[in-house]
Amino acid sequence: MSRIQNTFDQLRGQGRRGLIPFITAGHPTVAATVPLMHALVAGGADIIELGVPFSDPMADGPTIQRASERALANGMSLRKVLEAVSTFRETDTTTPVVLMGYANPIEAMGLEPFIRAVVDAGVDGVLVVDYPPQECETFARACREAGVDPIFLLAPTSTDARISDVARAGSGYIYYVSLKGVTGSAKIDLTEVAARIPSIRERVGMPVGVGFGIRDADSARTIGEVADAVVIGSRIIEEIEAGPEAEAPARVTAFVRGIRDALDHNGVSRA
Repeated sequence: MSRIQNTFDQLRGQGRRGLIPFITAGHPTVAATVPLMHALVAGGADIIELGVPFSDPMADGPTIQRASERALANGMSLRKVLEAVSTFRETDTTTPVVLMGYANPIEAMGLEPFIRAVVDAGVDGVLVVDYPPQECETFARACREAGVDPIFLLAPTSTDARISDVARAGSGYIYYVSLKGVTGSAKIDLTEVAARIPSIRERVGMPVGVGFGIRDADSARTIGEVADAVVIGSRIIEEIEAGPEAEAPARVTAFVRGIRDALDHNGVSRA
């Protein structure tokens, strides 16, 4: 059983929602990446989404774009991201880690070398924003065979055909984009999210995590009423940048703990 599946099984048994925070590897420095990953776990993260910085992102808003630019200026690369995961695994063998990024760095490394490298590093899942499920069945199958979950995006505009493609190619969980826009956008249509999630969950047969636009305990709590997990990223990047770098792990832990508490006290159970 994969770490991701095990995590969601445990959450379901406890009647709890998952918390999936995102940070960009290499931001604010390469050396800060692993301490910040541990800070997320200390705050109550169930799964970590670790962004692989890329120069031309399509889905990321200005906050994560800025973090990626800084990480690239620091010399962060896909190989160094994998080195960070390996270091994290030296002391944390249970928290799932999902790489989130774009196709170019993977294509440059080569699909088979990439899959071998993520397995060796201890990565549990990969979410490649610009890999449509219907065009990367070979990659998705190779990931699954290696024990790595290929994770895909769905959105308010996703067609029935797209949902079927994701259900066939994906595993682990689905990342549902809560709005028509980029990461960090301000307004979520909670009514639309609540209407869509149950039918998507039934059709894909996987847990559904919701992200984009979740910025505080209230929005996380509301999304947690219908989703299996809440994904939050831009707001954590802002917290990292809010003060001295040396204090960033403590700020991140405190912020994530607030989201964790909100999810654990929303009064909803799916056990």
